[in-house]
Amino acid sequence: MVVEARPVPRGWNLEAGPHLARQRFLVTGATSGLGLATARALRSRGAHVTITARNEVKGEAVVASGAANDVLVMDLADLSSVRRGAERIGEPYDVVILNAGVMWTPYQMTVDGFELQVGTNHLGHFAFAGLIRDRIVRRLVTVSSLYHRFGSFGDGSTEEIRRRCQGLAPYDARHAYGDSKLANLLFTQEVERRRAASGWGFTAVAAHPGWTNTNLFDAAASSRGAFGRVASWSTRVLAQSAPRGALPTLCAATWPGLVGGEYLGPRGPGELRGAPTLVRAGARAHDERLAQNLWRVSEELTGVRWGSLDSTT
Repeated sequence: MVVEARPVPRGWNLEAGPHLARQRFLVTGATSGLGLATARALRSRGAHVTITARNEVKGEAVVASGAANDVLVMDLADLSSVRRGAERIGEPYDVVILNAGVMWTPYQMTVDGFELQVGTNHLGHFAFAGLIRDRIVRRLVTVSSLYHRFGSFGDGSTEEIRRRCQGLAPYDARHAYGDSKLANLLFTQEVERRRAASGWGFTAVAAHPGWTNTNLFDAAASSRGAFGRVASWSTRVLAQSAPRGALPTLCAATWPGLVGGEYLGPRGPGELRGAPTLVRAGARAHDERLAQNLWRVSEELTGVRWGSLDSTT
């Protein structure tokens, strides 16, 4: 039987939904921007919220503000830190939100020898979610971006994917960011295929915030010269706020009418702003061969095995 998603009501907001008492959420990268707005909104509805943070002081400050219940110190750009973080998770979470990310960074490598943007935005999350797979109860939400349309992974071969993950291809910060956000969507689709085949209990969905004023653009301004400064200035003036940008993620995490593999974004023109709705990703995000090749490379590079399509191991 094919299950169809129910349309998201126009003007959806978290306050219109049920109270979230006794539900447990984990949000990665929630000391600022979209992650913080997401955590704060979930806490306002009574949820138990765990955030992850690279900096313990910043994480504890979020807890002290009331926007989260506790903090897990973890650096997604360091697989040893990811493994330690996963080991510290005991109780299961109803929903895990893979939100943390970096954008348009100068050429840098992670501790494990991965290009920083793909390493943080995709490989770190791939490893973390795989390590806690049996502690995700209902839904896995991955935060992508409109910028996924600038990603390609070249010819899509495992060799080219591996080169880009390892920073061996000619580097362009915006294209590398596009690759990482495309990876988020390919990951969601492949998780959902494997979930259906292997009987995992949760569904996988994705969301994007549209054009939202967060500190990612400020960081880009310091590293991308004139382009970054213009992008940062125009974002401050024209983009929607972080609480508004968090709405698609919140809907993806809580709206009961979703089915696995769905993608949410703003309803407005160009998906730049507005209340959340179901949207469609670019064609490459639906490329099953590319998704499978990315999965193989991700397992190889991280050493984390989720299980094959014909196995629950």
